[in-house]
Amino acid sequence: MVFEITSLDDERVSMFSRLTEAQLRMELEPDKGLFIAESPKVIRVALDAGWEPTALLCEHKHVTGDATDIVERLGDDVPVYVGSRELLAQLTGYTLTRGVLCAMRRRVMPAVAQILKDARRVVVLEAVTDTTNIGAIFRSAAALGIDAVLLTRDTCDPLNRRAVRVSMGTVFLVPWTWLDGPVSSLHDYGFRTAAMALNDDSVALDDERLKAEPHLALVMGTEGDGLPYRTIEEADYVVRIPMSHNVDSLNVAAATAVACWELRSR
Repeated sequence: MVFEITSLDDERVSMFSRLTEAQLRMELEPDKGLFIAESPKVIRVALDAGWEPTALLCEHKHVTGDATDIVERLGDDVPVYVGSRELLAQLTGYTLTRGVLCAMRRRVMPAVAQILKDARRVVVLEAVTDTTNIGAIFRSAAALGIDAVLLTRDTCDPLNRRAVRVSMGTVFLVPWTWLDGPVSSLHDYGFRTAAMALNDDSVALDDERLKAEPHLALVMGTEGDGLPYRTIEEADYVVRIPMSHNVDSLNVAAATAVACWELRSR
């Protein structure tokens, strides 16, 4: 059902206009939390993956234009709020969204054991806090055959608006969940860990021993300081990407893409 709005102070669209990421997330009751998916393409990916929509916000023209099929899929149970371009342009970042926003319900995240049950190659993100990097990493993981992504609690939320947008919706395609224990706890699930770090005893990314591992977790660290000492010390392998021109490191998203390609399941 379509409803006209004339102000962003309208309580019905507060999830789009006033609620912060933390308020949307609702740490204590994640199944009642929300996130915002932006652009028709990303929203379609989320719907196809079974995520539940709660409201749509767009300009009038999109109801019979770019978002026609989305509005039809939502039916009468999900409200569609429409307003003028001038009104919606007041929303931060709105001009980047292709004019369509969808509020969707969060899920209770699966257990690590469930995520790893049939996985062979996973990426672990420890304290990676940049939303753009998170989105880019998920896009690489989806494209390059990674079975799952695990994130420590000090890592950025993959359902952050910008992370979802940069990922092009792949956060809805790659299984993921939070890792509450140390990275070394993955040994309990039959995984060997490969920490990406520039240690003196590191092995090259193309080392045949890495490729031969049946279950391998690629552990990536924060953009500035890299992985904590404990994670590196407890890893089965410390791995470096061979580089030229005295370049010592890559952005974490770029490094993840290279590692995913080289160590993908064969």
